[in-house]
Amino acid sequence: MNTFFKCLTLGVGLAVAGIQTSVAQKAPEPLPVVFADVPDLAMIRVGDTYYMSSTTMHMNPGLPIMKSKDLVNWQLVGYVYQTLGDNDDLNLVGKKNAYGKGSWASSLRYHNGTYYVTTFSSTTGKTYIFTSKNIEKGPWVEHSFKPSLHDHSLFFDDDGKIYMAYNAGRITLVELNEDLSGIKPNTQQIIIPNASLPAGTNINLQAEGSQLLKHDGKYYLFNITWPRGGMRTEVMHRADKITGPWEGKLAFQDLGVAQGSLVDNAKGEWFSYLFRDYGSVGRAPYILPVKWVDGWPVIGDNGKFPADLNLPASKGLIPGLVNSDEFTRKKSDPALPLVWQWNHNPVNDKWSVTDRPGYLRLTTGRIDSNVLQARNTLTQRTFGPTSSGATSIDVTNMKDGDYAGLLLLQKKYEWVGVKATATGKAIVVGDGQGAKEVEAANIPINQKVVYFKADCDFTNRADKAYLYYSLDGKAWTAIGNELKMSYTLPHFMGYRFGLFNYATKTTGGYVDFDYFRISDKITAKK
Repeated sequence: MNTFFKCLTLGVGLAVAGIQTSVAQKAPEPLPVVFADVPDLAMIRVGDTYYMSSTTMHMNPGLPIMKSKDLVNWQLVGYVYQTLGDNDDLNLVGKKNAYGKGSWASSLRYHNGTYYVTTFSSTTGKTYIFTSKNIEKGPWVEHSFKPSLHDHSLFFDDDGKIYMAYNAGRITLVELNEDLSGIKPNTQQIIIPNASLPAGTNINLQAEGSQLLKHDGKYYLFNITWPRGGMRTEVMHRADKITGPWEGKLAFQDLGVAQGSLVDNAKGEWFSYLFRDYGSVGRAPYILPVKWVDGWPVIGDNGKFPADLNLPASKGLIPGLVNSDEFTRKKSDPALPLVWQWNHNPVNDKWSVTDRPGYLRLTTGRIDSNVLQARNTLTQRTFGPTSSGATSIDVTNMKDGDYAGLLLLQKKYEWVGVKATATGKAIVVGDGQGAKEVEAANIPINQKVVYFKADCDFTNRADKAYLYYSLDGKAWTAIGNELKMSYTLPHFMGYRFGLFNYATKTTGGYVDFDYFRISDKITAKK
């Protein structure tokens, strides 16, 4: 391979997270190329630009599109949909929610001048195909049909037929109608009865996450599987015809890095994009070199992670994937930058960046029981190895029973904020690490503006977080319990910073967030 890849260093990994280093030192193990939750990635190259889609499930807007010139530095350019549907799960109605659901693994294609992004949802029971002539600006046209085809891969064959390969274990192929309205009758067929077989017979997670491509006249299908007692593993199959017969091989089995496919550059060099479960920060992408040997792609160093892997210089995740926001807007600015996503479907008449210019206003519109069921929580990714989020809140107009503040969002959560009661206000901590949320601190206050900060430490998978408050925005005091962050399947997402406001007694109260400032620096622990 060329010198594009020679050594993955700790210096590179830290730079990816926003810390620029001048001296590269070998890391004890390879770090992600993007140290944040960007799972189920699908990728294409158009000219000299790479585009990537990913899963954000219950977050909205959804199905993010990112672009890069070098496979390392990524920038959000848009979302494919604003909301996926309108039902109780997606709207957090009653005790229902879409945590870990919503929309899952996407497929991304460019064909005859049109971009195609697909996804599927058990929450709505549909398969979605979105089309646009402009991947960065849209608009996107939705085509949807039932049923929901699990972990599918869209594929345009040379004969003009349109296919989807999908399912877990028994990989199934269907042909789609030319207008993308659904599946052509009598076209469903199982093309690989046991796609997990290259990884053995004792399988915990059956092969899924299909990614289909064609190279030098042959078809290649990539899947992730998980042998029982082993690690996430990438398997691959190839065939002369899309209907088979297919022959399989183990593609990559090292460090649990798996699920993805291949992409080439303009020079004809090939790379594999995969992700890894990286603790509570989420599922993080890796890029590996690929060479073709006897008609098979060889990922990494003969199927293992290379000892040395050189990556282009990183500019960090700020401002491409996460960013600070002072909430000041020009008339030409969007109401919210792309780095923000709502937890579930938003209620658009209960938030504003214009009611009080320079502030994000969140107004309560219903009674909620806890922060996980609260509407209009605005979120951004956390990232590694360390990340910090801070905010200032004007709490003047909170009502009795209101809670507002800064959240670290996952099933095991913690937040610091203000509780309003009939007798006054207090800074409190909501600790959701156990079966029930407990109030871990209570400090009465008598002022309009308070400041909060949350620090996350993902270094060597420490997965610890700490909360702070300030009365002047300068001197910070630790508060509450250490949050032992944990990646849980019910939420299926890395931790996120969240700004929230919800009511437990009376609606109509509101808070004004002056800013949200994100950084790769955290407070040193003594």
